[in-house]
Amino acid sequence: MKSVSRILSIDIMRGLTLLLMLFVNDLNMKVAPAWLGHMKADHDGMGLADWVFPGFLFIVGMAIPFAISGRMKKGEPGAKILLHIAVRTLSLLIIGVLMLNSGRVNPETTGINKNLWALLMYVSVFLVWNDYPRGRYNLLFLLMRAAGIAALIFLAIIFRSGTAEDPGWMIAGWWGILGLIGWGYLAASLIYLAVRDSVSWNVAAVVFFLIINIFDQVGVLGFMDPLRPVLGIIIQGNVPLIVLTGMLAGVLLRKMKDSGHERTIILFIALGILSLGIGFILRKWFIISKIMATPSWGMICSGISFLVFALIYWLADVRGLTRWAAMVRPAGKYSLTTYLAPDILYHAIWMSAVPVLIYKQSSEPLAVIIGSIAWALLMAGLTSLLARINIKLKL
Repeated sequence: MKSVSRILSIDIMRGLTLLLMLFVNDLNMKVAPAWLGHMKADHDGMGLADWVFPGFLFIVGMAIPFAISGRMKKGEPGAKILLHIAVRTLSLLIIGVLMLNSGRVNPETTGINKNLWALLMYVSVFLVWNDYPRGRYNLLFLLMRAAGIAALIFLAIIFRSGTAEDPGWMIAGWWGILGLIGWGYLAASLIYLAVRDSVSWNVAAVVFFLIINIFDQVGVLGFMDPLRPVLGIIIQGNVPLIVLTGMLAGVLLRKMKDSGHERTIILFIALGILSLGIGFILRKWFIISKIMATPSWGMICSGISFLVFALIYWLADVRGLTRWAAMVRPAGKYSLTTYLAPDILYHAIWMSAVPVLIYKQSSEPLAVIIGSIAWALLMAGLTSLLARINIKLKL
């Protein structure tokens, strides 16, 4: 195995899920085949898009043991690690809520174009969270970060949704994609700090949140409703369940570093089959639904993630076959940049009203699919280019 601190397959799978996320988000689902998109809330089943996000959550969890143990090896005190977790979580929640509300802007009551508000917000996010190089321009970079913070505060102050007669302001709602990641990351990181690399305790954490997810689905946790506006994602249990399943995979990968590749792959395949089995058993009581965040969907997605990772691990870390992933790895290494940079282009294109994304107007499914694949690959290339000029987000 390669260095335990950097498993190639983790970066590759993270990049793969991100590229798939960009692909499915870009698709014109009025033309593309239904199996590529999201299923409706009450539909018992899932499309490709219904696995992509939990696949990324799985990798978020998988990286946690490596990241936190790496900080511990450097001698960082627990308080500093907790502060890092808190800052990272808060950053994800803030960006997630800003993204969620960008679609709710009322241009008349806000005073600026909806796309301009979103464009300024994304540029400000890059100014605040960019990983600036250290050196002679430290003061300039500090001023750029301060300008980004000031711009975000200004955009939040002028933000208005609703109507002129009944204006509204920002809501946390479902926290947005990055907010969901933030809550899952927080739960898993705190649990890892408590149980470290104990396999039994990590399994217990997965089982606990599976039970929580089941209890929430059947209405047992109604007494916790007053806490849902803030802690709803934790109470629902589904996002922490998926992240913790990934964290268990990460712990096992660390534990088995001296056991040989074959045993690791066999174990991951077995866990994938087990997770799929549990998911399909739970389907008897809970439909497979991403939107409803059912336990059957969560376990089936985790099962798929175990199997996909086992395949990528065999290709990249065992066989050393990584050339096929050349476009994927930078996207995985600079994941937040990969996810956010395309939105700047989207809003700039929409604001200009220039029909750049002409493939979206096609009535041919193949043209729509090829166009969205090309878009995703171009965005991966853009991420790599931005990293070369020191534009790369880091929380």
